[in-house]
Amino acid sequence: MTSAAVEAVLRQAREVASGRARPALPAGTALRVGVDLGTAYTVLFVLDDDGVPVAGGYRWAEVVRDGVVLDFGGAVALVTALRAAAEEVLGVELDHAAVTVPPGVPATEVRAHRFVVEAAGLDCTAVVDEPTAANAVLQVRDGAVVDVGGGTTGIAVLQDGRVVSTADEPTGGTHVSLVIAGSRRVPFEEAERLKQDPALQPELLPVVRPVFEKVATIVADHLAQTSVPVDRLWLVGGTAAFPGVADIVQQVTGLPTVVPTDPLFVTPLGVAHHDVAHTPGRGG
Repeated sequence: MTSAAVEAVLRQAREVASGRARPALPAGTALRVGVDLGTAYTVLFVLDDDGVPVAGGYRWAEVVRDGVVLDFGGAVALVTALRAAAEEVLGVELDHAAVTVPPGVPATEVRAHRFVVEAAGLDCTAVVDEPTAANAVLQVRDGAVVDVGGGTTGIAVLQDGRVVSTADEPTGGTHVSLVIAGSRRVPFEEAERLKQDPALQPELLPVVRPVFEKVATIVADHLAQTSVPVDRLWLVGGTAAFPGVADIVQQVTGLPTVVPTDPLFVTPLGVAHHDVAHTPGRGG
């Protein structure tokens, strides 16, 4: 996609996730569903035949940490609720979905993510690592996609549109919140709220800068271990939305760094592209 096309898709995703848009769904439309089980947010999006978001939503919950499902029942309940909300909007029953995992998680956790989706009543058609999923939206030919999530930073290096290496290391939004909690002497939940306050973010940036420098170091270290030349970085994931993170990553890595609008939505939209298109039943 061009940058303009990516931004248009993300704007539409924001509209449907907020409930401001309820696109008409002609009978017989084939749909794709993607689920992103993140450390901070779980996100579900539904795409139509043309890859346009037609339904979706997200909720903050501590049911997964660093790719490990800590609260299986809670994760299932969350995905079930997001599925039900999308079905209510669309008026159809959803029965397929693809799901994300961080790169390099153990096979047991890959299965756990699949089991969560299946226990929520969705046939799991694919399990995709997060940066690879994101690139289904970004369509980067050469470069690196970096998914800065709640618990980990995942990296996918691409050459001629093909993923040639991946990595995943702890450090993400949870670490940002822990630093804020320690600095402000407030509970973690309050730190989460402060982190997302646009009025406070400029004064919090110097406090959390070491976390973002760590993210950048993770990226730089992985790139130093691959023989594929990388001349640009794309940052996605909810933590990438913090103002100033792209500048810090660019300063540390020396590489131009791009953050699309609503980076939280890129990966869940991308994993939906990996779902098998299907025509759902009516009357969800």
